[in-house]
Amino acid sequence: MSTPLEPDQFELLVAEPARLTDIRIGYARVSTGGQKLDRQIDALTAAGCRRIFADKKSGKNDMRPELTACHAFLAAGDTLVVPALDRYGRSLQDLITMVGELRKREIGFTSLHENLDTTTPGGRLVFHVFAALAEFIRELIVSGTREGLAAARARGKVGGRPTVVNPDIIRAARDMLPNPEHSITSIAKLLGVSPGTLYNHIPDLCELRATRTRIPAQLEAGTQ
Repeated sequence: MSTPLEPDQFELLVAEPARLTDIRIGYARVSTGGQKLDRQIDALTAAGCRRIFADKKSGKNDMRPELTACHAFLAAGDTLVVPALDRYGRSLQDLITMVGELRKREIGFTSLHENLDTTTPGGRLVFHVFAALAEFIRELIVSGTREGLAAARARGKVGGRPTVVNPDIIRAARDMLPNPEHSITSIAKLLGVSPGTLYNHIPDLCELRATRTRIPAQLEAGTQ
């Protein structure tokens, strides 16, 4: 006898968007000045994209104006197509947040390299797994950082805050910064450092914070 599906499990099987427009919009990105967009654009064109937005990093500029324009251009029923997941999201949490915003607007998402499609039950299931994995990793990093700080304090090597910011602390901070539930002060307190330390060791901190409001705001703007 099969077990009845819970409401959230049933939601994974529901077609989404409910009505597809068959309009596919592409987004491409290169992260260094020496890289070319040709292959990505060719792949997106072959996938049937009617319009393609593309960001190309220039010098120290990490902003992605074309992504913002792409999100604003998309309408309910459209599908956003990217060559690969790492061309769209800079981190797993970034990816999950943006795909979640697309889903709220009833916009599909497809990644060609990974063969993922959120308009199918299988594709949506994969992203639910991604979300759970991202939260699990974040908790492991924070837990490990706390244990390390506690051990260091017990040995008398740390007073209130660590004198050396290790990679685990930076990774944990980067993972939490885009989350609107965490302020910079609360993140610093949780990791045992000062807010100034985060600013000093994370050059793109302001951009990470802006991402949490800039992109969702653009997404919601498209629904008006």
